[in-house]
Amino acid sequence: MIRATMQRMPLSVNQILERAGRLYAESEIVSRVPDKSLVRHKFGEFYRRARALAAGLQALGLKKGDRVATLCWNHYAHLECYFGIPAAGGVMHTLNLRLAPDEIGWIANHAKDRFLIVDDILLPLYEQFKDRAPFEKVIVFPFGGSSVKGSFLDYENILAQEGKEPFRYAAHEEDDPISMCYTSGTTGRPKGVVYSHRSTVIHTLMANQPDHWGLSARDSVLPATPMFHANCWGVPYACVMMGVKMIFPGPHLHPEDLLDLFKAEQPTYALGVPTIWLSMLQLLDTQPERFRLPPNMRMLVGGAPVPESLIRAYKRHGAMISHGWGMTEMSPLGTVAFIKPELQHLNEDERIARYALAGVPAPIMDLRLIGDDGKECPWDGKSQGEVQVRGPFIAGGYHEVPNEPEKFTADGWLRTGDVATLDPHGYLRITDRTKDLIKSGGEWISSVDMENLLMAHPAVLEAAVIAVPDAKWTERPLACVVLKQNKSATPDELRAHLAQTFIKWQLPDRFEFLEAIPRTSTGKFWKVKLRERYVGAAVKA
Repeated sequence: MIRATMQRMPLSVNQILERAGRLYAESEIVSRVPDKSLVRHKFGEFYRRARALAAGLQALGLKKGDRVATLCWNHYAHLECYFGIPAAGGVMHTLNLRLAPDEIGWIANHAKDRFLIVDDILLPLYEQFKDRAPFEKVIVFPFGGSSVKGSFLDYENILAQEGKEPFRYAAHEEDDPISMCYTSGTTGRPKGVVYSHRSTVIHTLMANQPDHWGLSARDSVLPATPMFHANCWGVPYACVMMGVKMIFPGPHLHPEDLLDLFKAEQPTYALGVPTIWLSMLQLLDTQPERFRLPPNMRMLVGGAPVPESLIRAYKRHGAMISHGWGMTEMSPLGTVAFIKPELQHLNEDERIARYALAGVPAPIMDLRLIGDDGKECPWDGKSQGEVQVRGPFIAGGYHEVPNEPEKFTADGWLRTGDVATLDPHGYLRITDRTKDLIKSGGEWISSVDMENLLMAHPAVLEAAVIAVPDAKWTERPLACVVLKQNKSATPDELRAHLAQTFIKWQLPDRFEFLEAIPRTSTGKFWKVKLRERYVGAAVKA
């Protein structure tokens, strides 16, 4: 028998931190603070501070496996937590600051968070749930510049207490946990997903391939997606690994603020959910003399399907959108849209249509579609089934949840709840969520396809389509529409627009014109709230 001769070395995010400190000490981290001024750090300082945080947490009594919650915006100290907490042997638990205080308290209790690191400007939020989540120690980061008072510990003072003895990383195995994030909980209680050294390193190496993120030393990255959700899609780990400049917007996520930051720092790569870029597009279209994008900027858009019209609009402004799909349970990247080798001959319109798809399955994972009959669907671009995945960076269960048969199959696949098709080239097209599909008269209607076409109408800013009860057809589609400023459209005009693609019986019987579509804490359209609002049968409008 022959044996492999390779060294056995556990994968570790500490290796990424060490690499950053040794090779990229001069790379830059820019953070926008509450008064909108910019604070600059070098990677060398980040490396020292992350290790000082680890030493400080150990001095406070942190034990291996203890959870350290963060309640923070996107900034340099939060990045220090990404690496400093696991360096100490702890598990970073990012709390979603956009959730209701009661829910944050429930999540912190369920996770058994021992310490909390919180921005000073978020202390009012902490006060609303502190009695339901009694942390042993609360460490305040003076993000807003205020002094830390009372029983709170000062983040900067903890880092200043760095010992004279050289810091040593906590002993660990590659499968030890390093971070956790709870799902958004739009249906039932949120559930905790716990990431390991191994899963995070493999996800980082996979996701930064050239046809995926493709980040290199010449890039600068601005994450508009929050660091408190799914580890900011994992991008910070890749930036630290490759010495990529990071530009953190802090709490300033309004389109005007982001565009001002774009102008000041000229990022080459930005990431966020579609709703952010839809709002920004209005400013780019209506105030071109004031707002413009950095030249040739690339954008990773995920969290919800990307309308083809949005890709075309940003291309007019010199930016290229790449669509990604995934979930908190997937670390989170599952697919990325790019043009495969055999399709390089496609013209521009055909390429944009491909970029609007969810994309091609990522390496080092398996993906399948399972139909209503329980059988695997063929890759024919027509057969619809639930997307199921498995792999080394995909969750196999939830924290402190004994079993979830509706989320995991008997043979170990994660049931994503997304319904999709796969074409012969391997491109995934998400047609709906299992809970959002509309079944009218026994036939399925894709709410995602209808939403994307509605948002291609020149008067429509946003659109969400839901099913409402109907006495005759069981369910009918209802379209909730937000119009662009100073634009108008009637239900009949929108039906005529949809009739280019949809047949007559599929067209919505009812339109509701809203000022805004409710969103989840992560910026997705919250269809549960729309269904609660419109429980009556569909009527002609």
